[in-house]
Amino acid sequence: MRDVLGREAALGNKRLWLLDMDGTIYMEDRIFDGTLPLLSRIREMGGRYVFITNNSSKSVTDYLTKVRGMGIPAGEENFFTSAQAAILLLRQRYPGARVYCQGTASLVSQLREAGIDVTTEVEPVDLVLTGFDTELSMEKLRRTCQILTEQKGVAYYATNPDLVCPVSFGYVPDCGSMSVMIRNATGREPVFIGKPEPTMIRIVMEKLGASPEQTVVVGDRVYTDIASGVRAGVDTVGVLSGEASLEDFRQAELAPDWVFRDVGHILEALEE
Repeated sequence: MRDVLGREAALGNKRLWLLDMDGTIYMEDRIFDGTLPLLSRIREMGGRYVFITNNSSKSVTDYLTKVRGMGIPAGEENFFTSAQAAILLLRQRYPGARVYCQGTASLVSQLREAGIDVTTEVEPVDLVLTGFDTELSMEKLRRTCQILTEQKGVAYYATNPDLVCPVSFGYVPDCGSMSVMIRNATGREPVFIGKPEPTMIRIVMEKLGASPEQTVVVGDRVYTDIASGVRAGVDTVGVLSGEASLEDFRQAELAPDWVFRDVGHILEALEE
């Protein structure tokens, strides 16, 4: 089967499917029609799927509850989030650091459970970490800006650069847009942790023993999902069910190998 750009899709040899979530396999609480059949087909082919998400607002436990409620077979091993990537980075680069976190209660809890010394108050810290905060308030923004302004040498990271998060009526601001607000107020730019960096993809490939030739990344964003796959040296599939338009994919510097309207059309390509 050919993709929407007329290119013959070569997906039959893929054994590790790294799937974005929001805008790719579901939209908020509505699962896309082709998601369950595609996941079933991947398993029938002897493959595995892992959900790679930049959304740090939920823990793996939260995601498990969400996807199981949609009927998706999954365990903890089927997820890798930007929050998990942030924890790995903090442990490796900043052992013992005092971290200020602007994020959801879930993100703060994940950091604490991982042994990170974390605070949500204005006090001397070694590092500021911001995430996609669905509980964001002006008071939180004020505290973040105060630390970044008064503590000039503090390191500054953000979980992901996504500008928007798809929802049922369109989009809401994601971590990237929140970072723009903070930059406008403080002049500080964060170092982003999640996609488009290839780190998350490489970690999962190594953990599961998959080669680049056996791996494919599927997502709805050019500048995160597709860019991370290209930088990791694996094939990529863009879907038109989320943020990016066909023209976005067509004109991208780091363009996907194939573009399909949704995961249901990927399934059709596999079954031909």
